[in-house]
Amino acid sequence: MAQWTSAVGAAQLARLLNSQQDRPSGPGSRRPPAYRALADGVRLLVLEGRVPVAARLPAERELALALSVSRTTVAAAYEALRAEGFLESRRGAGSWTAVPAGNPVPARGLEPLPPEALGSMIDLGCAALPAPEPWLTRAVQGALEELPPYAHTHGDYPAGLPALRSMIAERYTARGIPTMPEQIMVTTGAMGAIDAICHLFGGRGERIAVESPSYANILQLMREAGARLVPVAMAKGLAGWDMDRWRQVLREAAPRVAYVVADFHNPTGALADEDQRRRLVDAARSAGTVLVADETMSELWLDPDVEMPRPVCAFDPAGSTVITVGSASKAFWAGLRIGWVRAAPDVIRSLVAARAYADLGTPVLEQLAVNWLFGTGGWEQAVEVRRAQARQNRDELVAAVRRELPDWEFEVPRGGLTLWVRTGGLSGSRLAEAGERVGVRVPSGPRFGVDGAFEGYVRLPFTVGGALADEAATRLAAAAHVVETGGTTGAETPRTFVA
Repeated sequence: MAQWTSAVGAAQLARLLNSQQDRPSGPGSRRPPAYRALADGVRLLVLEGRVPVAARLPAERELALALSVSRTTVAAAYEALRAEGFLESRRGAGSWTAVPAGNPVPARGLEPLPPEALGSMIDLGCAALPAPEPWLTRAVQGALEELPPYAHTHGDYPAGLPALRSMIAERYTARGIPTMPEQIMVTTGAMGAIDAICHLFGGRGERIAVESPSYANILQLMREAGARLVPVAMAKGLAGWDMDRWRQVLREAAPRVAYVVADFHNPTGALADEDQRRRLVDAARSAGTVLVADETMSELWLDPDVEMPRPVCAFDPAGSTVITVGSASKAFWAGLRIGWVRAAPDVIRSLVAARAYADLGTPVLEQLAVNWLFGTGGWEQAVEVRRAQARQNRDELVAAVRRELPDWEFEVPRGGLTLWVRTGGLSGSRLAEAGERVGVRVPSGPRFGVDGAFEGYVRLPFTVGGALADEAATRLAAAAHVVETGGTTGAETPRTFVA
């Protein structure tokens, strides 16, 4: 197996290092030696995920020229990084980034706590909201009315109910992408869709390119499928994708599959523009890579003036390169486990055939409920309720975090359900551990990276608002104090809180 899976050029690394902002220094403080500053800069880029783990770094002479420093400075920095476990080298193979053995590495996804187990804990681990009523109840009642004819059958529909496949196809056609029912497979949530795609195209040992950061549960699903993940760093802030980086990875690593969330990316909230979408599809087509576009957040724009770009599949309407995944779980309710795949008919047939060895099909009653929502206009009304709820939660959570934790940095996304927060130099893993002690459950940044990246981040979902958002921020501040001081807050037994 190769020691590195991608490469970072000297000019690119120089740009990344120059984009780092030095923290203000206190009175009498001294700047570190040049080699130490360079080593710290590279280490921070790795921990933040802006330079992937297992990425080949430029040769000492090349980087020295790009940074206008001596080769001795670069050699000393590389030696310091090797000593700290952030760099590995081999004669003839060069040097590539690594993470020390003791650094926290994501080992699992995000598991929501059962409601009965929460007690006084504020759970910010799961980016999901309560069901928008009365639409859930009405949808289930409508499904029950449509159930009798299906009850006289065996109930197994591996590709999904014909009525729902037609309805989903019509919705894509209405968005400007002509789609036949034969291009649709209904799945048990988006996770079921991506699991099926990974087993068909990304078997054990296959490379899958993923955004860095990316959705924790999908990364874990791919790891368990035996895939070799190739991280591609996101552009800074909410700028979306670094297309030069994507082209380079697709060309050099030749991944079988690439997984992207172009619509209010989880966890950063970034929205890829139309040009980025077109260029990525072109690059994937040229590389022979199957591009999986997860659009589960596509309807969750929160600001009324957001102009949504065309879907990724608009640049490959036949579905030969782009496989689109959708879901009712984020836009409507996580308890309604209905997802779908849009792809070329032959891909759908292959997915359906492979499904016989997995779950056979998706629950009929839930499919009927989603079909009722789509057919009656209830979906649009329910999603508007969802947007209003998430918008209010977002604004109240942002205000609370800015008040209680002014050193934490983030950009406010215009849609989606998550806030990606840089924690002022504190360890996200330690914050998560301290948070459990003071009554707030928050996922650390490394869960969303590959091999230990993003230690300086946490993800905060828009699932709480009002007084509960204020209390969550207060508890996060208490957790931050524990991490900063290595001590206690006196609040390790959280009081019961009623929203």
